[in-house]
Amino acid sequence: MNKHVEPSIWHKRGTHVVHLPTIALVAMIVTIIGLTILLWSVERGRDTKLNVKQPGELRALIPSIVGLTQSSLDQGNQVVLLQNGDEFFPPLLRDIAAARQSVHIESYIWWEGDICNELAKLLALKAREGVEVRLLLDASGGHKLDGTLETIMRDAGVQVRKFHPLRISNLGRMNNRDHRKMMVIDGRVAYVGGFGIAKEWTGHGQDKDHWRDMGVRVTGPVVNRLQGAFCENWIEETGEIPAGEKYFPPIPAAGTTAAHVAFTSPSGSVSSVQVLYYLAINAARREILIQNPYMLPDDQAIESLAAAVKRGVDVRIMVPATTSTDSPIVQHASHHQFGTLLKRGIKVYEYRKTLLHQKVIEVDGVWTCIGSTNFDDRSFQHNDEISVGLIDPAIAAQVHATFENDMRESRQRTFAEWKSRSLWHKAIDGIAYLGHGQL
Repeated sequence: MNKHVEPSIWHKRGTHVVHLPTIALVAMIVTIIGLTILLWSVERGRDTKLNVKQPGELRALIPSIVGLTQSSLDQGNQVVLLQNGDEFFPPLLRDIAAARQSVHIESYIWWEGDICNELAKLLALKAREGVEVRLLLDASGGHKLDGTLETIMRDAGVQVRKFHPLRISNLGRMNNRDHRKMMVIDGRVAYVGGFGIAKEWTGHGQDKDHWRDMGVRVTGPVVNRLQGAFCENWIEETGEIPAGEKYFPPIPAAGTTAAHVAFTSPSGSVSSVQVLYYLAINAARREILIQNPYMLPDDQAIESLAAAVKRGVDVRIMVPATTSTDSPIVQHASHHQFGTLLKRGIKVYEYRKTLLHQKVIEVDGVWTCIGSTNFDDRSFQHNDEISVGLIDPAIAAQVHATFENDMRESRQRTFAEWKSRSLWHKAIDGIAYLGHGQL
């Protein structure tokens, strides 16, 4: 005869204690372990090893770069390179002030400072004038948005939304942050780069309180693609679909620069921006210049950079010094790989004046990539990012000149000095690197 096993209940010093049958306890433990493994496997994605087959030289590879990043190559754009906040914010504010139909802003950062007050009040003014204003901020990076400013904007009609705010329905997505920084005005003018909305991005990178950054102002057909990138996350958070010529107007040629856009959201597959970076590196024949604040290349990227050196490519990387970064732990994690990079012939420079925040790659004096994407696993696997590729020797020459100028504020590191750094420094670097997948 089957016996029904009941949990036993007994008393100890006034406390009710419940004894579950052993089989139930084991089943509970197995279930917890199984769910943990399931969630871990979903979050980590596939550990795909990238292997670029016969890339060829850069110009021949451009159609592949565009196609493999699910983009299109748009001719006839005008692109203006903008250095630091003194060059970035004034034209942005002028374009917003001149807006007649829509202003769309997507940003990871909204902190504090006069620029926050000025922008918020301008957005409120445009909303009261009847312009559709949409502001999408990452819930984590935008948590410092002043409540008074938010009220001013909302009361005026600005649609303010947060990307993945903390709530139960978002718990499984909290590690996915919206790291994009872009603005689209009237569907015809766009800004892309590394600029957050905060006092740190104002000025001209003159000291540690004013950061060094770079962005672009774009007009021409590629703005439609940038508008589509904004709408992707706006639709996810609101369900509203901005459609029609008001948002996607036919745009005539405005200049001579060919451009393409790579934007990505975590999907479990290799991200478009990661493919973009790897293809360009493997196609280089003369020069690779990289400026990035968070440089944590994986083994495949290091091999690709080292292979470029073997081909005779001048590979130079510039990162902030630990004394001028906003995240010393990231710089120490990157230090863990500096020895390998230097030993393989890759030149490494540390920018000392302030935080070097631009995310720029220039290849062979032809192709330049500027956007929000860091060179690390977090940007490649966990964040929503956007980068714009520019095929224009004139733009590449400007970026090259910028790199050369920034070298004046930088210190070149050597393998000899690096391998002789203190045991304490090596220990900190190694410990920091343990968390490189989330940094």
